Amino acid sequence: MPQITVDYSAPLDRRGFALALHPIVVETVDATLDACKTRFREVEEFVVGGGAADDELVHVEIALLAGRTDEAKARLADAVLELLPAYLKAAEGVALSVEVRDLDGSYRKR
Repeated sequence: MPQITVDYSAPLDRRGFALALHPIVVETVDATLDACKTRFREVEEFVVGGGAADDELVHVEIALLAGRTDEAKARLADAVLELLPAYLKAAEGVALSVEVRDLDGSYRKR
């Protein structure tokens, strides 16, 4: 925990983004740096709105163990939205979104 998934179609400095994101997660929701795990999934096909061919997107999902307040999760989502453009080749025209949620009670790790 935290489990971070980034779906992206826009050119993104993935490693740089993850290395900048992890300390923000630690500071904002009281996690440990070693617990942060980020994986990236390139999105090959998608449709945004009316389907313009040059649309691009980045969606970040951060799943945390339960116990963080909605306010802390919102602060983290805002911080991620603020951070993302610095790691995109061109942020103009890229649909950015973030969801911070609780992991299901069945989550286990080893």
